[in-house]
Order: sequence, then C-alpha cells, then structure tokens
Amino acid sequence: MSTTNSDPHELSLDDLRALRAGLQQDDDAVSYVRRLTQARLDLARAELRNRAVGDPDANITGELPAILGTQLTGGPARPPRPADDFSGHPLAQQLDELCAEAGSADLESMTLDELGTYVAKLHEFERARSAERKELFARIDELSAELVRRYRDGEAHIDGLLADD
Repeated sequence: MSTTNSDPHELSLDDLRALRAGLQQDDDAVSYVRRLTQARLDLARAELRNRAVGDPDANITGELPAILGTQLTGGPARPPRPADDFSGHPLAQQLDELCAEAGSADLESMTLDELGTYVAKLHEFERARSAERKELFARIDELSAELVRRYRDGEAHIDGLLADD
C-alpha cells in the first residue's frame, strides 16, 4: 500500500514517521538539484551579460566565487539534516543530460541563440524543481502537524520523539 497520498490521520505512527523522513530525503535531493540548476543558470546569465557589454576579453571567471558561493553554499530554508550525495539522483542526471545536450561545458563557444535556449531550458527545469519543493513542503508540513497533534493529544509518547529526527 502506498502511503504517499494517504490521509495522515489514517497512518500508523511508524508509517507517518517513515513517510515524512522519505519526503524530507526527496526534498533534500530536489533542493540539491535546484541549487545546481540555479548556479548553472547564473553562470549562463553572466555570460549573456558579458556579451551584452561587448568586451571581447570579458569572461565569467571573476564572477565564479560569488555565483557558486550563493547557490551552492546558501542556507537551506529548512533546518539542516545530514547531507547525502545526490549527484547520482535521477534529477541530477536529468540536469546533466540537459547541460550536455546544450554543450554547457563551453559557454563561450555557444552562439547567442544557443545560450538563450540553454538559459530558457535551465529556467524551466528550475521552475519545475521549485514547484516540486513547494508540494513536498506542503506534504511534509501536513505530516509534521499530525505528528505534533499526536504528541499533544497523548496518542504518541514523548519517549518516541527521539526516533523522530
């Protein structure tokens, strides 16, 4: 029986905890891929800005610390959990394929049209990940609220709270 869309009130405490933990893991993966996408998008947009300036010697190398520092090490919206390596996650692989198809390893060699198409594809991919995260947040919050209610109403015992990380 799939519990992903089940009514939280009908789930056992163990199923409720397991479902929430699984969704938190999913959120961590989506968040990781979304940050990678945003970093690649920022790099491509920086290349577009440099081209707009028209300086043939301009490159994005000087912007790398700011771009990567903002997207890859920025603080999470949720409390941190131990981080896993999500580089092999299907969404990360999708992003890699999108970038490989566009030839993103060499932004400078892309034509303006190719760069624009790449930016548009990255933007759409990022928007889809943002929508996924919003749905995950809503479901995680719903499950967390049910856990809190059970503790508050005495349906779950506080000594089981430590298993709820």
